[in-house]
Amino acid sequence: MFNIPTHSFYMMIFVVILLITGSLIRWRLQVKNPQTDYLELKQRIQSWWWMIAILFGILLAPTTISIIFFALLSFLALKEFFSIMPTRQADRRILLWAYLAIPLQYYWVASNWYGMFLIFIPIYVFLFLPMRAVFIGETKGFIRSLGTIHWAVMLSVLCVSHIAYLLQLPVKNEQAGALGLVLFLIFITQFNDVCQYIWGKTLGKHKIIPKVSPKKTWEGFIGGVITVTLISGCVAPYLTPLTMVQGFVAGTLIAISGFVGDVVISSVKRDLAIKDSGTLIPGHGGLLDRIDSLIYTAPLFFHFLYYLHY
Repeated sequence: MFNIPTHSFYMMIFVVILLITGSLIRWRLQVKNPQTDYLELKQRIQSWWWMIAILFGILLAPTTISIIFFALLSFLALKEFFSIMPTRQADRRILLWAYLAIPLQYYWVASNWYGMFLIFIPIYVFLFLPMRAVFIGETKGFIRSLGTIHWAVMLSVLCVSHIAYLLQLPVKNEQAGALGLVLFLIFITQFNDVCQYIWGKTLGKHKIIPKVSPKKTWEGFIGGVITVTLISGCVAPYLTPLTMVQGFVAGTLIAISGFVGDVVISSVKRDLAIKDSGTLIPGHGGLLDRIDSLIYTAPLFFHFLYYLHY
């Protein structure tokens, strides 16, 4: 029914095995410690099952459907961002234009118009939104409002759209296909989050930025970077056109930028005095809580890959 490239298929099976393992560990913990509440862990694992099922289903669909899905993801992320950010009454009409950037940005992706894909939001949207705001006539809070709106569009739309554009790149690894690029990016990014968490829990003593994220430690960060770099170098030749050495570099890039994306969104939440960006995903919080690392890793991995092989 589905013509799944061999290496991508193996990667998907591996992810499912990891989820089964996580579910069994959670069940074992509950049996061993019945008095302990593992509700949050249960919710997190259940949410992962749903997220992986949806992701795999979308990636196996025609490319146009996949692109529409990522456009919807950008819409939900942007909506969530605006829901937590303080905006002016006068900004409502500007927000409408910000939302309209989504179908246009993903049209450039679908039509494989690389040049417009790169400059549409950083230049045209950047110049248009202040012009539209000027004609509203409200100057109080102008700079703060426009800066917030455009930054939200950059993160939620431009950065996320790089994931969709990976599906449009010419296939240079027949065993993995374009699907392999997306699987590699998402797996390594999420694996980095897990590794930094585990190393931090195991060895963490020296905090990096306690005012932003008190649980982040140098031990967790360095351990995560080393682990992810090694895993990335081994996996990259099977899922991407990257060589093993290039995979090591990609892994380091993803590990560092994933950490930065995490703490940047954490800074936003601390500034707004909120714990989560939303409640969309049980056990995880909001969509931004789940894709914070991916927001940074997606464009950097995309352009690293594009520079080397396209």
